[in-house]
Amino acid sequence: MSFTVLIPARLASTRLPNKPLADIAGVPMVVRVAQRVLSIQATKPRVVVAADSAEIVAACQAHGVDAVLTRADHPSGSDRLAEACALLSLADDEVVVNVQGDEPLIDPGLVSAVATLLQKTPLAQMSTAAHAIDSVADFHNPNVVKVVLDAHNMGLYFSRAPIAYPRDTPDHLPHPAPLRHIGIYGYRVGFLRQFPLLAQAPLEVTESLEQLRALWHGYRIAVHITDQAPGAGVDTPEDLARVRQHFAAVPPLS
Repeated sequence: MSFTVLIPARLASTRLPNKPLADIAGVPMVVRVAQRVLSIQATKPRVVVAADSAEIVAACQAHGVDAVLTRADHPSGSDRLAEACALLSLADDEVVVNVQGDEPLIDPGLVSAVATLLQKTPLAQMSTAAHAIDSVADFHNPNVVKVVLDAHNMGLYFSRAPIAYPRDTPDHLPHPAPLRHIGIYGYRVGFLRQFPLLAQAPLEVTESLEQLRALWHGYRIAVHITDQAPGAGVDTPEDLARVRQHFAAVPPLS
């Protein structure tokens, strides 16, 4: 089953200027992300960086990574992905996976699993991933997004609040373990073209979670459950230093 991985990359970053081009063991970070995804053996997806600057496109091309130049004024990542689909002439029934350009340690197997789940779930327009929370602190942390599922592993709701809330034992984790949402998304291309045109949902604004727009409008999100927590992303200079240490200590793509 073929699919396309789109990696949105913006040069502007408040906490880490020029983040996509940050050097990691001699290679720009966004290229490291693409290389991780290109290491998928079973499905060999097409991997394309959707950049907002010619500088990022040139850096990708210098390392043999496909890239397209998108508008710099997109209000959201979804708009950028939709434009990339148009530039690549992707058909409405194709599947794309959005991998953030600041996750050079992402598990390639997770990318493949999210794509495969959507391809095998015709009732869903999107797919994503989650893993079990094993810490009460994480359960109550609003920066850790939680998701609850129905009997078919479709997302019922995503929240920064602790859900499902254990009424009788609020200081303990509920059973079964609550799920932490992992910010990776698969889309059917036809839905992705439509998504930026949908009105924002009140719940989306309240929680500051864009995926709630899809649920509010009646679309379905299939959720892959993984046993492994995702590799750390890069948001700060400290994150970048940690990732650089990782790549200095291990062979590429490990």
